[in-house]
Amino acid sequence: MINESVLLESKSMRNSVLDRTDTLDRVKALSLLPDGMHVTTAMVAAYFQVRVKAIRSLVIDHRAELEASGYRVLTGTELSAFKALSGIQSRTPSLALFSRRAVLNVAMLLRDSEVARQVRVYLLGMEHLARTQPVENSPQPPVVSLDDRIDQRITHILGKTVVPMFNALIAASGEHRRELIALRQDIENVKRRLCQQHRRISILEGEAPTGHVRTLLKSMTWQQLEHHVAGLLRRDGCTDVIVRQANRDRGIDITARTADGRTVAVQCKKYTGHRVVPSAAMQKFAGAARAVIQVDVPLSVATCNYSGEAQAIADLSGIITVSLEELEAWSAGSRLKVLQQP
Repeated sequence: MINESVLLESKSMRNSVLDRTDTLDRVKALSLLPDGMHVTTAMVAAYFQVRVKAIRSLVIDHRAELEASGYRVLTGTELSAFKALSGIQSRTPSLALFSRRAVLNVAMLLRDSEVARQVRVYLLGMEHLARTQPVENSPQPPVVSLDDRIDQRITHILGKTVVPMFNALIAASGEHRRELIALRQDIENVKRRLCQQHRRISILEGEAPTGHVRTLLKSMTWQQLEHHVAGLLRRDGCTDVIVRQANRDRGIDITARTADGRTVAVQCKKYTGHRVVPSAAMQKFAGAARAVIQVDVPLSVATCNYSGEAQAIADLSGIITVSLEELEAWSAGSRLKVLQQP
């Protein structure tokens, strides 16, 4: 395994693992503000068990890099709006906020913190496994040709490396933002065509195009389903994707942000057999998504269908529902239109 100190010295190495924000919670639970997406300087210091002064000094030394990762300082009307939304009581004229990506960036820069060191070790351990372990496949995968393996590898690289890289560039870009967005769309179109090609091959070989996907979804636990949906969000360009298993809020299982900056809240329901999502669950989620954190894109994902009352509540509340058939298509490579730029 690579020595963890390489992250302290190499910005390119830090950028290559910035999307792995789930590492933070694997090392130690990260407490978030009520918006479910940010932490203050004091909260960052508490997480890494250092003084606030150490975090502020780090920001001074690496401000541009941290801003590219999601660090920002709110003032004026923007600060007032955030206070009203989050319920924070503060009389300070400004408020520094760190996204989860920015906190992870701090972990890769902070030298005098055992927690930060553990995060770096864990990150590079994951990187080592990603480089040395074969790509995961379903149990007993069919024999594929060399061309198929190349196509699958290209699809994996596009989804896991190239698209996230463009997301980071777009977030940090100025005058070239429009060109970068167009290039990212071209790359995603290539990835989508490769997925479509795999489905056509499956049909020609007599296999149902989503058969293996349905089997995979049925075998998942509810925890695995949440992480699966989080992976789909990241694949479709979302950032700050958080599985809130330790910090749930009235049925919200995942929070994220689309590539164009809209907030996302997701409810996941793992039901089997002939069960449907009941109206009570939809009412709870609608209240949280609209009244508690007021997200832009409330999304309900289920391994079943929705009851008539639940669908009616979703329609009235502006909630996007993704039933089993739509989840299968999403898992097989299709993109959700609601996550694309309006």
